[in-house]
Amino acid sequence: MIAPTTARTANPWVRGALALCAGGAQAASLAWPGSGQPLWWLQLASIAVLAWLVRPPVPWRQAARYGGIFATTWLAGTFWWLFISMHTYGGLAAPLAVLAVLALAGFLASYYAGALALFAQLAPRQHRGLTALAFGSVWLLAELARGTWWTGFPWGASGYAHVDGPLAALARTVGVYGIGFVTAAVGMLMVQTQRTDLHRLRAWLLGLALLGGLGLLHWQRDCAIDLCASTSAPQPPPITLALLQGNIPQDEKFQPGSGVPLALRWYARALKSAQADLVIAPETAIPLLPQQLLPGYLEGLEQHYRSGAQAALLGIPLGDMRQGYTNSVIGWQLGQQTAYRYDKHHLVPFGEFIPPLFKWFTEMMNIPLGDFNRGALAQLPMHWRGQRIAPNICYEDLFGEELAARFAHPTQAPTIFVNFSNIAWFGDSLAIDQHLHISRMRALEFERPMVRATNTGATAVIDHRGKVTYQVPRLTRTILTAQVQGRDGPPTPYAFWAARWGLWPLWAGATLVLLLAWRTQRSATRPSLAG
Repeated sequence: MIAPTTARTANPWVRGALALCAGGAQAASLAWPGSGQPLWWLQLASIAVLAWLVRPPVPWRQAARYGGIFATTWLAGTFWWLFISMHTYGGLAAPLAVLAVLALAGFLASYYAGALALFAQLAPRQHRGLTALAFGSVWLLAELARGTWWTGFPWGASGYAHVDGPLAALARTVGVYGIGFVTAAVGMLMVQTQRTDLHRLRAWLLGLALLGGLGLLHWQRDCAIDLCASTSAPQPPPITLALLQGNIPQDEKFQPGSGVPLALRWYARALKSAQADLVIAPETAIPLLPQQLLPGYLEGLEQHYRSGAQAALLGIPLGDMRQGYTNSVIGWQLGQQTAYRYDKHHLVPFGEFIPPLFKWFTEMMNIPLGDFNRGALAQLPMHWRGQRIAPNICYEDLFGEELAARFAHPTQAPTIFVNFSNIAWFGDSLAIDQHLHISRMRALEFERPMVRATNTGATAVIDHRGKVTYQVPRLTRTILTAQVQGRDGPPTPYAFWAARWGLWPLWAGATLVLLLAWRTQRSATRPSLAG
């Protein structure tokens, strides 16, 4: 008879290959190559393979190794398109760009390796339910660390694969990180070693019943939203939108002889001719500072909206050398003497600020980088036609807890979110699809529509149920004319608690589960005093 530990440590190369394949499947589940669609069942299958590899009793070193392989593959396969920005547009040598992507993935994967090493030490082997919760908790802590430490880089969190699945019903309560916790716990519950085939069958049936129940909950949630809409106080009337997608090539966007004059001509013409209540141009649609523009250019656009029945929101950099620069959105409307302004709060490392000790790295790339000033966390929305319109710029919509801060004061809570993006840095890659799913998850969490105005895609309108209602093809120069229905009323449970405490309830809950697991394991291994 082979001892459990010996059996578990057999074929380490095969198990490493399994971890590698499962990590690749996790990356593909976020946006399947070709279709760009998320596959919730593939994400659940991939996390179940990882759970099988690290289920007790596995030594902590092996758990860390398999977790590191899985996470490095998953993360590198998720944001591999960073290579495009560094090599194609930044001019960094291809080998160095590859190494940079792998280094970032490996660094972030260390959170998961450490979390799984902790799991191997704490998991109570005789309590399958608590073991599953402990696995979900260490996974949650790793996701939270990746999303918050060193300013955070949560792109590709596991919960985004479930934006169309049964677990989407949980978004309004626990958010994307809570969904990741549930998938990890269910995965471990379904693969734990059992004594009999009957026990294994019960575990699988329990997991499937849980998913089926959540699917029913998701259907009932949509019905409840529609019922509330018909019985609650009247919602603000819908407004028409014109979303401008300039499709300015990234390698020309900041070139004074090509991309700059093209952007200035096209956006000026589109802003003045678009027929809609609200006209929206994407991040840095105007690629120059106001003082660098020809006299009268910006003033002419402003006058057009101050004297008409329309409003506009426009992405443009602001500031000067003395006060510093901001990545901003300005807005104009009739009767508003002072332009609306939103300054980006959550800046992109290396893109909008240079972390300490890394200036040497950014100097190797031919990309217009700089240190921008940060805007405030919860800035006021723009009020227009009964709507409270809340901008966010580029990857700010990854940080749901920061968008939730805008629900702290009900009278200023958004009725519509608007994302201003330019991810042309990453070419025609899955980054476009992944970012669309991220915005859809925010719509699910807050039950507010999310409008996306981008340079190259995905320019779209997402309703309060996370469904894409309007979209134009990527990499085209066009105007999307659409309608959006804003949503008012009480915040979702997620918006309520995240507005007050951020992500601390998730940190605290996961920590309490691990303390309980540690105490249970300690009690089980304590020598008996009897006899």
